[in-house]
Amino acid sequence: MRLEAKNIGFRYGNGPWLFQHTNLTVEPGEIVGLTGPSGRGKTTFCRILSGYEKPPEGKVTIGGLPIISKGMHPVQLVFQHPEKAVNPRWKMGKVLNEGGRPDLELLDLLGIEQEWLTRWPGELSGGELQRFCVARALGAGTRFLIADEMTTMLDAITQAQIWHAVIEIARKREMGIIVVSHEAKLVERLCHRVIELH
Repeated sequence: MRLEAKNIGFRYGNGPWLFQHTNLTVEPGEIVGLTGPSGRGKTTFCRILSGYEKPPEGKVTIGGLPIISKGMHPVQLVFQHPEKAVNPRWKMGKVLNEGGRPDLELLDLLGIEQEWLTRWPGELSGGELQRFCVARALGAGTRFLIADEMTTMLDAITQAQIWHAVIEIARKREMGIIVVSHEAKLVERLCHRVIELH
């Protein structure tokens, strides 16, 4: 079942439109790049797709039907800054359980060590935290994953490990992925096609 955004428009209050008449489709198993100049609303558009924002214009559907989320939303978003996406008062095991029962194969693919589960977020590096955010987003109910500059702040080795795990899991589950990145080489290497947000 495809993810489809039809005629999406967004603005804050009565201000100018950030974007209008924006359309996007992502098929199961497809990797789509989303690019565009800074400040044109890429992150806002991703927040709409993943249910964090409600657009004043347009609609988002899966398989032609409105998204009804019982539990986890079927479209999950991983942000650029993992430290802002976790509760600092929760140990990492509890953070991970937000996405449902953790998949041990996934944890192994992402290089998450069991001893990290008992640590606080402040005891982990940015790369270690982002591995948890990715694992949480890849819960059993996730049909589409949005990576919004997901690995931009990480070193090359960590980037490669995370993307290897994400692509492997996506292939097994026929999960669609939206890649938002300013790194042209990454988008070119990963994506089947690229859409520019004007």
